[in-house]
Amino acid sequence: MTLPDKEAYYYDLLNIKYNFTGRVDAWTANTFIKEASQLIVNAIKLFEMGYFDCAFYSLRQSLEVSTTMVYLVDIDEEKRQQELSKWKSEGQFPMHAKMLKFLKDKGETFRDFREKLNGYFEQLDAVKSKLNKHVHKQGFDKFYVARNHPVNRDESRERFIDEFRRNVESCIGAIAVFRLALDPFPILLNDEEMYHRTGDMIPESYTDEFIDKYIGIDHIENYKNTEIYQAHFAYFAEMEKKKDCVSNVVKHQYINLEELDEILEQKHLLSESDLKAVLICESSEKIAKVYALGGLLQYFTNRKSSRTKMSWDSRDFDACSKSEPPLNIPYDEAFISCFVFGEQEYFLEHNETLSGEEIKKIETIT
Repeated sequence: MTLPDKEAYYYDLLNIKYNFTGRVDAWTANTFIKEASQLIVNAIKLFEMGYFDCAFYSLRQSLEVSTTMVYLVDIDEEKRQQELSKWKSEGQFPMHAKMLKFLKDKGETFRDFREKLNGYFEQLDAVKSKLNKHVHKQGFDKFYVARNHPVNRDESRERFIDEFRRNVESCIGAIAVFRLALDPFPILLNDEEMYHRTGDMIPESYTDEFIDKYIGIDHIENYKNTEIYQAHFAYFAEMEKKKDCVSNVVKHQYINLEELDEILEQKHLLSESDLKAVLICESSEKIAKVYALGGLLQYFTNRKSSRTKMSWDSRDFDACSKSEPPLNIPYDEAFISCFVFGEQEYFLEHNETLSGEEIKKIETIT
């Protein structure tokens, strides 16, 4: 069987899979998010191969992995380490239903979370019940020998594909919702006011289309009444709102030099490396990019680089920094130079060699 729009599902799963939480105490949860997402990819593959019972089981596993993730985060630190140790060692660890009961009754965040999104979780419970029917093969339509019989094979095919598709979408939505029990940033950053009041975040926002398709606008409005969302909203509401051009520098390392004056009006909202990169690019029209932290931060500008490659190699930076002097080194079709401010090296990608006057100007940046 072929599942229509499966590529769209794969793409939408990336909206969750790489939407890491930045919580230090919940860093393990990121692996659970990736695993739950992979289980849905596996389910789609299994379904298309014809192993439909295994596919439904994999969908159910994605819900169970998501629940385990929240359970291991939404308890006090001491108990969390004990339960994580049990889970890793395959010790006496609670089953899915018991975890849900604990979270519903005693979860520090999930209890409020479940109460505010009661309608959503009632729908999810119905989905889990249907998945269990397939996993436990309740009904002849769950048997291979019945579904593949010539009498039934074509008649129910489209309905069966549609049922599986709806279950896939419900499980994608469930992972996205359970992810919100860790922190509210995928929804908070969807609010433009909040987006421009936050810094360079690890998580990214769920898109409006993603929310509408997999979760539901009404459910998200209910989520905004949870304590975890309200607390984060109140905190960031006190922050100064950044201009678009400043947010582009902070969040995307993009410097539009045509908006340089506006950027510098809010230079107090830039990190040290952000501000250095802006001032470096201001110093010469030859500079197209700035690399900081060994290339982990790449600042782009609206100036086109003569270098056609988009990739970089840290060995090129090492060679440049060890050159005497580390200036105007050929770098494919462009040039690279290294400047040190404090203990931090900045590598400049420029289209022409820097003059002595330009080099002195850059060296005096503070």
